[in-house]
Amino acid sequence: MPPRPSLKSFTRIAILQLNPTVGDLAGNFKKIRSHYIWAQKAGADIAVTPELALSGYPPEDLLHKPDFMASVQRYLKRLAASMAGTALICGYPESIGADRIANSAAVLQSGRIRGSYRKMALPNYGVFDEQRHFVSGESLQLIRTASDAGDADCAPIGLSICEDIWDTENNYFKALAPARPHILINLSASPYERDKHAARLKVIKAAARTSGAFVVYVNLVGGQDELVFDGRSVVMAPGGEVLAEAKAFSEDRFVLDVPNARFGGNSSVRGMKVKKSPVDSGDKTDQAKDVLLAVELGLRDYVNKNGFKSVGIAMSGGIDSALVAALAVRALGKDRVMGVTLPSSVTGRHTLHDALHQARVMGIRIHELPIAELHSNYLSLLQPIFAGRSVDTTEENLQARIRGTIMMALSNKLGFLLLATGNKSEFATGYCTLYGDMAGGFAPIKDLTKTWVYRVARLINRQAGREVIPASVIRRAPTAELRPDQKDQDTLPPYAVLDRILERFIEQDSPESAILREGFNRNQVIDTVRRVVQNEYKRRQAPPGPKITSKAFGRDRRMPITQKFYA
Repeated sequence: MPPRPSLKSFTRIAILQLNPTVGDLAGNFKKIRSHYIWAQKAGADIAVTPELALSGYPPEDLLHKPDFMASVQRYLKRLAASMAGTALICGYPESIGADRIANSAAVLQSGRIRGSYRKMALPNYGVFDEQRHFVSGESLQLIRTASDAGDADCAPIGLSICEDIWDTENNYFKALAPARPHILINLSASPYERDKHAARLKVIKAAARTSGAFVVYVNLVGGQDELVFDGRSVVMAPGGEVLAEAKAFSEDRFVLDVPNARFGGNSSVRGMKVKKSPVDSGDKTDQAKDVLLAVELGLRDYVNKNGFKSVGIAMSGGIDSALVAALAVRALGKDRVMGVTLPSSVTGRHTLHDALHQARVMGIRIHELPIAELHSNYLSLLQPIFAGRSVDTTEENLQARIRGTIMMALSNKLGFLLLATGNKSEFATGYCTLYGDMAGGFAPIKDLTKTWVYRVARLINRQAGREVIPASVIRRAPTAELRPDQKDQDTLPPYAVLDRILERFIEQDSPESAILREGFNRNQVIDTVRRVVQNEYKRRQAPPGPKITSKAFGRDRRMPITQKFYA
């Protein structure tokens, strides 16, 4: 630890980038308290947690349970009682009477709650529903550390929470301007999506320049159902220079000394080891690394926070299940992953070989359970009712549903979490079977298009320096393998084309007419759009999976099932 500068010239701040669990008040209390003790030993004047660190984010309708809110208050008081000279700024939901709740940041110091800032800008778009749960704050909260309280030349510290600094109307900064703070602290829970961090840095830079203050931005990290928070807490100088950045996709903490106003707001930060996140240079390679880390974290936290000891995967020998198996081993370790291969009468020799070979390479258990006889028995049972009707996708889907039934039986008996292996291209177009390959408790690659599935698979092999995912799996034309010589491209456009259409229609909200003007094949566009619209009912029954894109299925993109608008 570097020697401490004069308290009159610097404020020492501890950034606590934490991974709380929603509703685990005892566990979150213990985590915050442990990191606070570290900050205190490091000589920090102020320690800062992310947004709603005490309750976890987002707590959703837990907020409307009186017992939950009463427990939050009890733990906040326990935190306050354990505080010494170092102030703690802690995110928590604050009950302000008559079922009115604020998204707040408490200032805890010397055994008491010194004050609370209530978030002013409540996001209500995309994955955010804060206006459903919270009321907006109406006033600023400015603080001084106890050591500086008598120093008239030391500007106050401004508090803000997440969306406050994204407010395009700049209402927060207009209200803050007369106070001329030298530090602006922002507690955040900003979920990951591709390219999000670049947008964040732009917003934080604007906040620093608008306020003329050092911005201390403390972001949440961890997986919470469909959301993944990537951390990357940032400290930025008034001129827009990034002075420090916490790790991506993992807990982190560090202290730094920010110069007080009377010594010049643009003075260099001293006594600090500058840290920069190793990920995020903005190129495609680093984008893929980000996606890989996000999916791993989302999978790991979903499994661990929900108390599962292991996961199971139906390994077909295709690219999707191969990637999910590799992700599971990376996230959880080989001893917590079990594979099952369920060949039918149309399963190719090469695909079965690839599934067994990959399991051996990764060192996971795998069981081979042939389903050809079961499929035949089902068809015999149904033949009197099916008589006179031609063979179609019903017989194909029956294979997938037999596999789903077996995998769920194993999940029930052995207690593992079944991972679904569908990707975004399949979920978008309905190229998946309800109660078949869609069965499972979590879908790790649900928000990755097929194009991204291949990109991440190749990255895993490059990082491992070997073929964790067999090269033959990556080279082979994608197939559901539910009938002889079947290929995905028999039903869908080539994925390189399909995924570009899907990106425009789903993520960019481009109408059919605009996509056609870009020169795509008319029939492919019309067919793809109709598949997306008509298969909403399937997606409503799909398991959750980590959000990667700007418009993920589930809590991000919410469309009616029953509707007739196709443009």
